[in-house]
Amino acid sequence: MSLVKRIEGVFFSPRPTFEGLAAKPVWVDTFIVVLLALIAFNFIVLPYMQKDQLSLMKDNAALKERMGEDSFAKMIERTENPSKAGQIIQIFVTTPLFYLAALLLQGLILLILGRFMSTQGAYVQVLSVLVHASLVNTLLGNAVRLLLALTRKSLMQTSTSLALLFPHMEVTSTPYMVLTQIDFFQLWMFGILAFGLAAVFKIQIRKALMLSYGVWFLKALANVGIGLIGMSFLR
Repeated sequence: MSLVKRIEGVFFSPRPTFEGLAAKPVWVDTFIVVLLALIAFNFIVLPYMQKDQLSLMKDNAALKERMGEDSFAKMIERTENPSKAGQIIQIFVTTPLFYLAALLLQGLILLILGRFMSTQGAYVQVLSVLVHASLVNTLLGNAVRLLLALTRKSLMQTSTSLALLFPHMEVTSTPYMVLTQIDFFQLWMFGILAFGLAAVFKIQIRKALMLSYGVWFLKALANVGIGLIGMSFLR
């Protein structure tokens, strides 16, 4: 099955597409597409990300008091005039490597948990269906988020999650971070991933859905925890 057919199949005929991937796993070419989409998204929204970060810090009296005026002023200066080399490394190296590591880890967790349900399946099969399922979030999901960001000139409140229903909620609050995890495209992604897991592990779709959304839940908990640690710096 060609790359184009696989991408089309993920969105319009996921069950036979993932069954084909389980039988003949491939993932490198699709992962390249995912990375290119991710890099393009981050490159375009970088100015908005920088502006949002600056606005969160500039009016933060508690942060200024905690850091001291001199250190705070230097941090604001670095944020207003970031290193071009640093930005390039972040967009083209750090983010792709982090995303690859996250996918590899998720694939490993899926395989380990899948072993409690079946003796079938190999890591490369799990990785193949996971990478293809991620197209939903990185292609379509990021396309919608990019449209929202370009319209609003900001990444704040451009979520495709339940947080979008609460436009006046503080973005550094714990409820906001929890709501951002209930993302439509993430739920879609892990939903169709179940077709692939059912084919890989030779299990019923009900069990595959439990496995898939179980990993989504663990991922959401990890994201909230990381977000709380990061936002504690701004509080």
